[in-house]
Amino acid sequence: MSGANGRLDVLIAGAGIAGLALAAAIARALKPNFAIAICDPVLAEEPARDERVSAIAPGARRLLEALEVWRQIEEKAQPIRAMEITDSHLEDAVRPAFLHFDTKPEALSREPEAFNTEPEASEPLAHIVEHRALLIALREAAAKAGIRFIASEAESFAPQDEALGVRLADGSACGTRLLVAADGAKSKLRTAAGIRSVSWGYGQSGIVATIGHERDHEGRAEQHFLPAGSFAILPLSGRRSSIVWAEKSNEAERLIALPPAEFREELIRRFGLKLGEIELLSPPRAYPLSFAIARRFIAERFALIGDAAHVIHPLAGQGLNLGFRDVAALAECVADAARLGLDPGGSVVLERYERWRRFDTVTMAGATDGLNRLFSNRSDALRVVRDVGLGVVERLPGLKRYFSREAAGLTGEVPRLMRGEGL
Repeated sequence: MSGANGRLDVLIAGAGIAGLALAAAIARALKPNFAIAICDPVLAEEPARDERVSAIAPGARRLLEALEVWRQIEEKAQPIRAMEITDSHLEDAVRPAFLHFDTKPEALSREPEAFNTEPEASEPLAHIVEHRALLIALREAAAKAGIRFIASEAESFAPQDEALGVRLADGSACGTRLLVAADGAKSKLRTAAGIRSVSWGYGQSGIVATIGHERDHEGRAEQHFLPAGSFAILPLSGRRSSIVWAEKSNEAERLIALPPAEFREELIRRFGLKLGEIELLSPPRAYPLSFAIARRFIAERFALIGDAAHVIHPLAGQGLNLGFRDVAALAECVADAARLGLDPGGSVVLERYERWRRFDTVTMAGATDGLNRLFSNRSDALRVVRDVGLGVVERLPGLKRYFSREAAGLTGEVPRLMRGEGL
């Protein structure tokens, strides 16, 4: 399973969503004459139960379709047909929706013929997919593509005769022309490469749980901006929804430690009873929220993707979609270079990838950070400014379409996979 001189062409460290998607994308483009492996201790077992969900934007869905993964999860994916955004205090009796998005045909259209879509077709704002289901489907796709799985962690690496020598935790070693770190927000390989990050904690934690309710959500998502943080209701298949509830970290820990009946009462104060009586279908979990962007996305024969490159606030649901954009861009850079007989880990290839992804990442990260700071406070003056701003966007269809396309991943230089095209 090795290339020339017994070396791999690409080694991907990390078998999360981004790492698996990249492996499958490169393999579909370049196999069987390209040696690809993915290493991670989690490959020794089935993906663990996980109540988190992922918002799959239209561009990311096109990528999954191109990888022939979407068909495996489509039946379980819940389309978002509408989204309401409110700005209120917890004690407010009424929470008016200041901004509303829906699936009007023109909402996401941008040169639709270039993206292989029907101009008149309505397209969901996004699809909500359970994290574990997506992981399983991507792992199956990577295995089917002939990716070599190594159930061990990459610990260190060093230059080695036009390649990198990589040492694994199990004592083995291998050479690769390109090493991709997809090993998460606390990436050991990013540190080993000497790449620093700009980072800070928000002092918030995101509470995640699955909720059952009496009435159908009709594909509507809600984003309530409250002084302590955002409270998102994301529709799931059936009469279920997932919540992503940002609170101050100490308050989040207090809330998830409450007896179920008391937690439910706190939940009702935020969720409301528009969908009838609600019940907890999973224990609530809390995850610390932070911000981080790597100062560089590349080093010699080395690239960062996904959370190893950037971590943003979840209030816009764009963290995973940024990772998919990394995958699509890097896979295209590698495939284009390989077909020209160029070194896939060469500086020209990696610099193209970094230029492609850097501006988009910084822009999206800055936007989500700014929104969190703007909304997560008790300032009445800022609330007036926010509500006026939301009202202006609501009344300008062109601006709403721009925000929809940006969230969909269909603006700027869109990689071929994000357009639903093969490499």
